[in-house]
Amino acid sequence: MLPLKDDNPTHILPIVSYTILGACVAVFLWQWSLPPAAQQEAVYALGMIPAVLFGQASLPPDIVMVPAVATLFTSMFLHGGWLHLIGNMLYLWIFGDNVEDAMGHGRFVLFYLVCGLAAAFAQAALDPGSEIPMVGASGAISGVLGAYLLLHPKAHVLVLIPLGFFSQLVRLPAMVVLLLWFGLQLFQQVMAPAGSGGVAFMAHIGGFVAGMALIPLFKRSRVPLFR
Repeated sequence: MLPLKDDNPTHILPIVSYTILGACVAVFLWQWSLPPAAQQEAVYALGMIPAVLFGQASLPPDIVMVPAVATLFTSMFLHGGWLHLIGNMLYLWIFGDNVEDAMGHGRFVLFYLVCGLAAAFAQAALDPGSEIPMVGASGAISGVLGAYLLLHPKAHVLVLIPLGFFSQLVRLPAMVVLLLWFGLQLFQQVMAPAGSGGVAFMAHIGGFVAGMALIPLFKRSRVPLFR
């Protein structure tokens, strides 16, 4: 299923969501402008590498750009390709505005970053000796999805369902869309070969659970859950 939009209005302009979206696009355009070798170096220098983060390995000094701990944040703004970027930004565009609306701008910034950190540590804890860099906003955005699930489970989301040569547009409750998404992450994490690269499914799981756990603390007191 590919979500396209929801039917959930907001009361404030989601400037933080838009700013994050713009920053991710700008960073990706910077990555894309680099020569191929420099693109790879940027991913290793700014991506989160568990072995480097935990001091089990180190990067060549000539490609180090920031301290290892800072890559927990810089990795959230890098992406591995156009589809990676577009997919993440689509989910942020659809679901981020309502979560920001429930918290306000300042709390949403902190919430987004904390979910991103939780996602990164979940992935790193799975294989602390891994030397594969993790990049992408999907861990933090997974936290947004977890928060949206508890805030607006009955909101409707327009999704595109590919059916071979045909496609079908349907409106489904957000609870169905997001629980199916989360179930897919769990399934793919279980099926993924140990030590393999590719999609950081554990980061998605960690971010989603963090978002669900943190939303009662970050939402405005007047905003109910399960609205």
